[in-house]
Amino acid sequence: MKKILLATAATALIATGAYAEDIKIGIILGFTGPIESLTPAMAAGAELAIKEVNDSGALLNGSSVSPVRGDSTCIDSAAATAVAERQITADKVNAIVGGDCSGVTGAMLQNVARPNGMVMISPSATSPALSTAEDDGLFFRTAPSDARQGQVVAEILNERGFKSVAVTYTNNDYGKGLADAIQAAFEASGGTVTINTSHEDGKADYSAEVGALASAGGEVLVVAGYLDQGGKGIIQGALDSGAFDIFELPDGMVGDSLVANIGEGLNGSFGQHPGTDSPGAAVYSDMAKAAGFDGTGPFSPESYDAAALIMLAMQAAGSSASADFKGAIMGVANAPGEKIYPGELAKALKIIADGGDVDYVGASSVELIGSGESAGNYREIDVKDGAIVTNKFR
Repeated sequence: MKKILLATAATALIATGAYAEDIKIGIILGFTGPIESLTPAMAAGAELAIKEVNDSGALLNGSSVSPVRGDSTCIDSAAATAVAERQITADKVNAIVGGDCSGVTGAMLQNVARPNGMVMISPSATSPALSTAEDDGLFFRTAPSDARQGQVVAEILNERGFKSVAVTYTNNDYGKGLADAIQAAFEASGGTVTINTSHEDGKADYSAEVGALASAGGEVLVVAGYLDQGGKGIIQGALDSGAFDIFELPDGMVGDSLVANIGEGLNGSFGQHPGTDSPGAAVYSDMAKAAGFDGTGPFSPESYDAAALIMLAMQAAGSSASADFKGAIMGVANAPGEKIYPGELAKALKIIADGGDVDYVGASSVELIGSGESAGNYREIDVKDGAIVTNKFR
């Protein structure tokens, strides 16, 4: 009933001849920093959804959408909040796709989004702490919580026969939350965590950290860090010293740049990141390829979905104002309704305008639960012959 009423409101507004708008959506990601090799495809994914909607001419009486990029740096909360503040006050964005890393996302939410009533949908912030953060109904994420990833890591380790692991994590909200989730899940399944310790990003030498990890021992080193920063340094140091030769790679460590930088020493390692083998994932991959970028990497599908949900919710609410459409996001993301996949945003906008319901599945099998976060699907990967290959999906 709620979805029908929202769609009816949208239809009524369009019927009254409401003016077309120039809607703006902020895309705040770490274009510099420890995951900078991942963010180009993430931003391209969000912008692909925006282009699809613009080409349709079907959003809010022919309104157009402009993307506004901003650099979160991934790790500098002050810089990220300043960018978000500028986008809201100067650029006049209507919503934000972002942030990316959990710490800056939480800072943007509390210091900027909530005071300004701005909707944020993050494609990649995974800290479990964000599940219970006060958000006034403004914050959503298309990537699952690391509470779920911790369970997946434990499953993978057990299935591969490993009984003991050492864990190192980047010293921030993302790293600590993920490391604790991994330890809790692995120990609950009967495994042993020999050490769970942090590392700082940006160091030239990680020999002391690697030495502590080596002293503790373990069959595998779990590196809950960033592929373009400290996580890479830890792995290289462990290989150089012979401390470890097999690494478990959570989502922040999965990317072609790590394989290219480490080389053959990474062969035999494995990991996971949010991903699905749903029909929508294959369609999105083809769309991205046609647009000139790789859509199979971490968080690119989730970025397309974050932008798509924002625009579908605007259509359902009949308004581009965050205060109006925040309550429509869960409705367009979940059943009941006609399932919507990548490339079908024009179809979805028409269904909503005609008073119908949509169940947005998208590129990452979107299903929002709880306060508005992804239920979670994962792609398990192996590093073989200098390349990342898919093992299975979970």
